[in-house]
Amino acid sequence: MIIAVDGPTASGKGTIAKALAAHFGLPHLDTGLLYRAVGRQVQLNGGDPDDPGDALVACAFPDSLLDEEILRSEAVGGFASRVSVHPAVRRALYERQRAFALQPGGAVLDGRDIGTVIAPEADVKLFVTASVQERARRRWLEMTGREIDIPLAEIERDIAARDARDINRADAPLRAAPDALVIDTTSFGREEAIEAVIEAVRTQLG
Repeated sequence: MIIAVDGPTASGKGTIAKALAAHFGLPHLDTGLLYRAVGRQVQLNGGDPDDPGDALVACAFPDSLLDEEILRSEAVGGFASRVSVHPAVRRALYERQRAFALQPGGAVLDGRDIGTVIAPEADVKLFVTASVQERARRRWLEMTGREIDIPLAEIERDIAARDARDINRADAPLRAAPDALVIDTTSFGREEAIEAVIEAVRTQLG
């Protein structure tokens, strides 16, 4: 069974995907982490994330980079959004994601283009979203909890800019698959959202 969970940044899709993987006993891949690793490697290389050549070279990042906490930072998230617009980067990471999706027994993958590009044959496709204001608030709470001082307005601007890049990129833009179940978590708490999604997936699977 393949479950595809797509959606914009800070929508709660990662939390939901992890909960689904645990509930159904499936391996989970946060595909956004791969793009964050590419963005971070560009930083380490002293390159330009807007340069397709620099971004492609960074796709050869070491696996150990995926374990680094800095990948969760806002700065690296911005780099990830910028490198993800390059078709060569998306092609370089496609096979890695595809192999994970097609492993025996299935998997849960979350990202921006799982249901539309990586696993269009997924048994369940979800598109998790929330308002820009609510997503910014969640990210701000997360960062202040880690004692990172950043203005809420700055996070809101960054999220809106990432949305624009992800939605308007020519290659694999962020959008809900035609047969995806769209779930707006704006008014949901964490546990409420998880319970609602698990129930929705059970219903879809019959």
